[in-house]
Amino acid sequence: MAERFPEIGEQRREFIERQKMFFVGTAAPDGRVNVSPKGMDSLRVLGDNRVVWLNLTGSGNETAAHMVENDRMTLMFCAFEGSPLILRLFGQAKVVHPRDREWGELYSLFPPIPGARQIFDLHVDLVQTSCGTGVPYFDFREERDDLKHWAERKGEQGLHEFWEGHNQASVDGKPTRILVP
Repeated sequence: MAERFPEIGEQRREFIERQKMFFVGTAAPDGRVNVSPKGMDSLRVLGDNRVVWLNLTGSGNETAAHMVENDRMTLMFCAFEGSPLILRLFGQAKVVHPRDREWGELYSLFPPIPGARQIFDLHVDLVQTSCGTGVPYFDFREERDDLKHWAERKGEQGLHEFWEGHNQASVDGKPTRILVP
């Protein structure tokens, strides 16, 4: 049975912090809905109604493009081990770029990861849990280092060139507002 809460709370926070993976859902007012899996050490719970996550360079930049027109975001966490549970955080997010004054403070919450391009700051207005009994068990083996190594090989200039060529617009042609120095 689904339950709703106005805040994350300690027990749900502990569940979130144990997860190795989460999913991000966003959509512009029109166009495609995007759901992205996220991993690595890229999420922090900053309070009962605030979560930030570090977005790394990828083949697209859909989440940033959607935030230009629509600040709604949902994060979903699934228990792949232990007791079944699905937890969703609903709210409004803002994008923090390296050029923004908040960047330094928020980025310092994470280990340095090459290819960091944005931080999403989510104000949570609803937390929902549901049973998760249909979610299969999975065993976590280890994080993949591929993205980190790829970004290290690219270097700062190479990443900026990649952003210029691949991260300026969504699949629907919406701007991401990522600036290349």
